[in-house]
Amino acid sequence: MEENVRQNLVERVEEALELIRPALQRDGGDVRLVEIGDDMVARMVMTGHCSGCPMAQMTLKMGIERVVRQNVPEIVGVEALPPDTVQEA
Repeated sequence: MEENVRQNLVERVEEALELIRPALQRDGGDVRLVEIGDDMVARMVMTGHCSGCPMAQMTLKMGIERVVRQNVPEIVGVEALPPDTVQEA
């Protein structure tokens, strides 16, 4: 994927995340976009209370993925990466 295309997708996914971020932050959590792969899957890490929450996978699929895919239809899915495998930016 060309870098300008990737950057445009990153910006649009970040904008979509801003729509759901307040709900996550109310519960003491957050989400951080790590990458968008060539397979068009957005990989994220759940942070704060979300990282250890048993409902995090449902939040990711039913909330975050739904919002991201509605706003950035090129994205085919969202995956959570384990927090301990991702270095802080």
